[in-house]
Amino acid sequence: MNFDVKRMLKFERNIGEQEKKYRLYGGSALLIISLFVPGGEVLLLLVGLVLVATGYSGWCPVYSGLNKNTCETQGDSETESDSSKS
Repeated sequence: MNFDVKRMLKFERNIGEQEKKYRLYGGSALLIISLFVPGGEVLLLLVGLVLVATGYSGWCPVYSGLNKNTCETQGDSETESDSSKS
């Protein structure tokens, strides 16, 4: 596991559409919950902000460091549509 700083600075999209939705919904829920929970609101607020920011931008710095990508590629969608036609 190495962190490639040059790749991280490119801000390539590495979050798929479905995961974007999950991050936005989860982050929004944490932001709202942080308003009503006594004591732990700062931690919930920070985690919620990170989730909303990464979901909105489509780029996660941790995924870049781990060389992980959840975006669907064109080749994957073409093979799925070809197999469904048969």
